[in-house]
Amino acid sequence: MSSRLEKSVWITGASSGIGKSAALEFARRGVNVFVSSRRKDELQKINDELLVEKLNVNIHTLDITSLAEVKEISDKILSRTKIDCLINNAGVTSFKTVEQSSLEEIEKIIVTNLLGSIYAIKSILPSMIENKGGTIINILSVVTKKVFTHSAAYSASKMGLLGFTNSLREEVRKYNIKVINISPGATNTQMWSSKIIEENSDRMLNTKEIAKIIYWAFEQKEKLVMEEILIRPIEGDL
Repeated sequence: MSSRLEKSVWITGASSGIGKSAALEFARRGVNVFVSSRRKDELQKINDELLVEKLNVNIHTLDITSLAEVKEISDKILSRTKIDCLINNAGVTSFKTVEQSSLEEIEKIIVTNLLGSIYAIKSILPSMIENKGGTIINILSVVTKKVFTHSAAYSASKMGLLGFTNSLREEVRKYNIKVINISPGATNTQMWSSKIIEENSDRMLNTKEIAKIIYWAFEQKEKLVMEEILIRPIEGDL
């Protein structure tokens, strides 16, 4: 394993799913990993898994919807090291029609998925500009490419982040900052109901495979950036 401890990554929403797999992948690749989530016990399980390999991640409890908390955590991380890569992974959804969804549910999805990611970006962007480099990876969704019912609020949040970061990319090229949007299709995570997973797990994407793609995108040479990556199950969308 090559030593990459001079590099640091901050992964939001790392307590499960793609975020957890990414934390494990980056740690095993020798990167200094900072993870955040509301569920500290679940974050600790990452270190429990890495313990036998004599590896670990740095744990921070965080509600991504709180601008004050995001700023506090980013300041703590930046007081220890520079952040070479931010992975915006924190996200929630509900599989309801607009008619069925309350305004409170819609607001939670928008604030978590869109504003939470913007909070994190804004908190680390000045340091990346000062350092003349960095990578911002946003975990979006296939909903940015295809219309799905029962996903209006989720689609709005992910498409909003797509638009925001596409514009950001053009603004920060001059600072050697890379902005990468990764849009996975149906992935076997807790976001789905147990019934859907039971019926479709054999065709859904695997979080470990996605984590390898995230790391690969991060590892690309300085003058190359994979701006957008779409990942779908080989059998197509659910």
